[in-house]
Amino acid sequence: MAHQSVCRDSIDFSHGPPINVPLAAQTSRCARIPQEGAPTMSTKGPTTRRRRVAALLGATVLALTAGGALAAPAGAEPVNVDFATHCIPPAIAGLPPIDGTTTAKITVDDASPKVGDTVTVTYTVVKPAASNPVDLALPADIMTPTGKVALGGAQTGSVTVAGPKKNDPVPAKGAFPSFSMTGTFTVTAPGAITLSPGDYNIHTSYIMELDTPCTVTNPPAPVSETVTATGGQTNTRAIQLGSASGKPGDSVTVTGSGFTPGASVTLAGRSGATQTADTATVTANSQGSVSGSLVVNDRTTTGVVAYEGGSWDPDTGAGPAAYVVIDDTPVPDGSQKLTTTVRAGTLSMTQAGDAVALSAVDYGKGGASTGALKTVTVKDFRGGPAGWSLTGKVTDFTGPGAKIGAGALSWTPVCATKAGSPSTCRAGSSGTVGTSGATLASTPNGTLTGGEFTVDAGLSLNVPEFTPPGSYSGVLTLTLS
Repeated sequence: MAHQSVCRDSIDFSHGPPINVPLAAQTSRCARIPQEGAPTMSTKGPTTRRRRVAALLGATVLALTAGGALAAPAGAEPVNVDFATHCIPPAIAGLPPIDGTTTAKITVDDASPKVGDTVTVTYTVVKPAASNPVDLALPADIMTPTGKVALGGAQTGSVTVAGPKKNDPVPAKGAFPSFSMTGTFTVTAPGAITLSPGDYNIHTSYIMELDTPCTVTNPPAPVSETVTATGGQTNTRAIQLGSASGKPGDSVTVTGSGFTPGASVTLAGRSGATQTADTATVTANSQGSVSGSLVVNDRTTTGVVAYEGGSWDPDTGAGPAAYVVIDDTPVPDGSQKLTTTVRAGTLSMTQAGDAVALSAVDYGKGGASTGALKTVTVKDFRGGPAGWSLTGKVTDFTGPGAKIGAGALSWTPVCATKAGSPSTCRAGSSGTVGTSGATLASTPNGTLTGGEFTVDAGLSLNVPEFTPPGSYSGVLTLTLS
């Protein structure tokens, strides 16, 4: 999709107080929250020492459970794979890095997509390279995992995945539970695309907000899943015109390349999204090039195309190359020729406000702080073939001595198209926004695009249960291109 950067707006999120706690309770409870570099608890007595261990190890401090990687061969079905993993416990835990083995599995919702399709990926860590190293159980729902899935073969890159803050309790000296993360990617090339588990991070919300990143020791990890994409071959066909305008009945020279050698190629006029009656046929030479002339009579002609087969398709044909018919037909006596011009406009957006107050949550409970994006109106008055894309990314939410990570914000986009618009708006996928960004809405390329659209989204910020009381703000930046 060919785009042109047009504008950028920001939305500031703040809610105060987002965590409802009486002042006395706030003071009392805040005193229990360990600060970086400060003592977490007194070390007097065995019970107090155990509590301090829990404070340090509640962020999934890891203990080695296995040795080197065991590579599993890729197959048609998703398979569990083992790979060497290097994990770094939180610095406050005072433990050295851990080198162990992770067992993981990648699954997809569509193993035979077409180019342009969106595939949902699930990365399941079946067995983390870790266990609970202390004689103290850890509570449920303290782990929020994020990670990456590596793409290879016909399409390379990575897929960002994230999971909910949900886990079973971890018994003393027990193994850490399995967890799953999901994300999506758009297929851009045909062929076999391999998916391998990548780095992952376990964020914990137990007394303190801490991270335990685990990286693949020898990337990439073994292939766990393979999808085979079809269609969407790169269209290299192109045409050029000898002139961009002419009188009714004039002949325009058309040259082109990228066609099938020896194929019959149709040259045709287009009036917007409709083919006119003006056509001609040429034959591609041994190099796939064509050259011919097209007589243009239709006064509504806006362009010329070339294609193989029975009809023009923007994915396989060439053009349209712009062409305008200059109508200089003499005006009969006693008549007047009336002429008007439709001017092309711009791609722009406006928003109904620049501040969103998310709902408050309680200290000790946390959970979803929800709200709604201020309505964004997109106006595409360019009148050309290009669609548009509206994306967003968010910063961390900062507050009184703490922060809520950008990955905690998710949205559910909704998009509506004004009646009569040539294009149809498509809402982006529901999921995490994060610092890397996500698509809020878009329209595809076409022969003639444009229109007016309204974009909304439900917002949800997953606030850790023991986030210090106060107001937290982040900035969501929207980019239209």
